[in-house]
Amino acid sequence: MPALLVGLLVSVGLSHAHAQFQQQQLADPVATFPESFSTVAGLLELPDGRVLVADGLGQALTVLDMSTGTADTIGRVGSGPEEYRQPDGLFPLPGDSILLVDLGNGRLTALGPDFEFGQTWPIAQGGMGSGGGAMTMRLPRAVDSQGRIYLQGRPSMGPGSPLPDSAFVLRWDRGTGALDTLTMIKEQELTRTSSGGPNNQNISITPIPMSPQDGWNVALDGRIALIRTAGFRAEWITPDGRSILGPENDVTTGRVRRADKVAYMERMQRNSLGVEVTSVNGNITTAFRRGMRGQSDEPNVDGLDWPNSLPAFQASGILVSRSGNMWVERFVSAGDAPVYDVFNDRAELEKRVVLPAGRSVVGFGDGVVYLVRYDEFDLQWLEKYQIR
Repeated sequence: MPALLVGLLVSVGLSHAHAQFQQQQLADPVATFPESFSTVAGLLELPDGRVLVADGLGQALTVLDMSTGTADTIGRVGSGPEEYRQPDGLFPLPGDSILLVDLGNGRLTALGPDFEFGQTWPIAQGGMGSGGGAMTMRLPRAVDSQGRIYLQGRPSMGPGSPLPDSAFVLRWDRGTGALDTLTMIKEQELTRTSSGGPNNQNISITPIPMSPQDGWNVALDGRIALIRTAGFRAEWITPDGRSILGPENDVTTGRVRRADKVAYMERMQRNSLGVEVTSVNGNITTAFRRGMRGQSDEPNVDGLDWPNSLPAFQASGILVSRSGNMWVERFVSAGDAPVYDVFNDRAELEKRVVLPAGRSVVGFGDGVVYLVRYDEFDLQWLEKYQIR
């Protein structure tokens, strides 16, 4: 059955203008893969319509045919050639090649059009200590059509230095090695606590939950998609550095309930990134792990400083579709249907897409969006929907 798209014209209040946008309700998928995944950490629609999926917790890289429900495994688990330990993000590279983020081995791997394993780069680059230079984590948020990698960086913090309130959007050119700073974003607010004496001091830096922060991603043509928490404004930064800033959007959000706090912490656990850096005689190795599973108890939400109202959007839920529109995941009350606001290339709100309950967007294709459905066992089921 084809996906049902219900189009409605809905008025939305803008601070500096009044506009109308279309609302679409996704109902029935055009295809559903018949087997579940532990987690769809990365997804990439291939030129022939098949789908490459990285199941990080399941430690599998598979290519799916959604029309027939069949799958083939690419590579195997390990640390050698044609191997990976926790496949994560998947990004297109020039020439129909693919960039695989291998968290378990702490490296990025280029795959050819026929999935042959090629060149690798360490995620952690730089050194430790005064002689090694600053270490940076080259963990991709996006890759443009030229194969340049975009990532987020933070100012270095020394003992006693103020906590940073902003971060950098960086672009890494693998060919030249250049690492350019493109813009700044507001970061989540942090708190710092310390214990122990001068020779044995423990310092803990913790983000304040649901505190305002900007979100970002990048289109294939190199435009940076930003959503500013101040005024809920969309912004595009073009490859030549021009800013296209949309109008402020009026936002009404619900009050924070206990169920919202639990849902927030569960999402943080699912997407959390653990980093282990080991230095033995100057030889540095890194390993990463995403997600915390196997915790049957409800997350502890007591004792944290929660706001009274929900934020306007999920900072980690900023995506760019194949058509070049910015999708912004709204912050909805726990149990409500997920909602994405879609901004056009003028940074104006153009459309609102309502997902079926219990879903989230994991990728885009040619005129389609891929969602995962979470079941009662926290397994993920891949669905494909038509969009317009």
